[in-house]
Amino acid sequence: RAALGLPLLPTTTIGSFPQTGELRAARADLRAGRIDGVGYEERIRAEIREVISFQEKTGIDVLVHGEPERNDMVQYFAEQLTGYLATQHGWVQSYGTRYVRPPILAGDISRPEPMTVRWTTYAQSLTDRPVKGMLTGPVTMLAWSFVRDDQPLGDTARQVALALRDEVGDLEAAGTSVIQVDEPALRETLPLRAADHPAYLAWATESFRLTTSGVRPDTQIHTHMCYAEFGDIVQAIDDLDADVISLEAARSHMQVARELAAHGYPREAGPGVYDIHSPRVPGAEEAAALLRKGLDAIPAERLWVNPDCGLKTRGWPETRASLENLVAAARTVRAEIGTSAS
Repeated sequence: RAALGLPLLPTTTIGSFPQTGELRAARADLRAGRIDGVGYEERIRAEIREVISFQEKTGIDVLVHGEPERNDMVQYFAEQLTGYLATQHGWVQSYGTRYVRPPILAGDISRPEPMTVRWTTYAQSLTDRPVKGMLTGPVTMLAWSFVRDDQPLGDTARQVALALRDEVGDLEAAGTSVIQVDEPALRETLPLRAADHPAYLAWATESFRLTTSGVRPDTQIHTHMCYAEFGDIVQAIDDLDADVISLEAARSHMQVARELAAHGYPREAGPGVYDIHSPRVPGAEEAAALLRKGLDAIPAERLWVNPDCGLKTRGWPETRASLENLVAAARTVRAEIGTSAS
């Protein structure tokens, strides 16, 4: 954190920004041949410029490029990895009105070329603030795909992890100092039988560490989890050995922060202060109140300020207002800490 020049209670987001109708239309135009690859890339670059500019003006400390090039956090990577197959019409309901096309993991996994580096480095060229590299972790890549069943899942996870490890190395070599490897499916993939938990968690956490363990000591590794209760896997979260974990926490009023504290979790954490699953805009004082609850469990020098999850499904108006309030809340609580310390 010191090397990055971050303040107390640094602010960030989880990764994705609103996927607008214009972005979806650009992908449709590319598939239909109405625009070429050059035209599509310029549309994506324009969106990245807008996302970076907004975050800078709002005062967010660690930025993201917004993932405008990704229609889905698993499919995007699967389409670039050897061993995966993608469907055109294999739609599956995720929740509510959200549908996805799970890829099919049918063969041995490898990464022919970098998948995210050009977008991350372009975003970083627009700002002096750190921009996170954003990857989907090996467990989630399996959990949200149809996976071959002719070998143990742990073996397949290690193959995916090795491919992602190459991407992590390329991001670091390109100058990315903060890399986030998302594992929202870690808890949901936990076997129903308690007797099967240790074996699953062993290969799941091992595959995460295989993805991230090759970085330099001054590269900060983040991870993110959501859609679950985490009390029964806090040890596994610890075993990931990520420098920072962000977690869904707003609706539970910081329950996960208390669970991390009870476990003695030693690293940095960002329990969410903004519920992104609703268009409702939380006020700055509401976010500050949640942040103070987080401080009851996690010391200020280890606490981050962020939303619960990615902002892909939100619209720009509520996203702007909510993140402005989030930054205002962080500034308010920082000032309170400074006053109490003096």
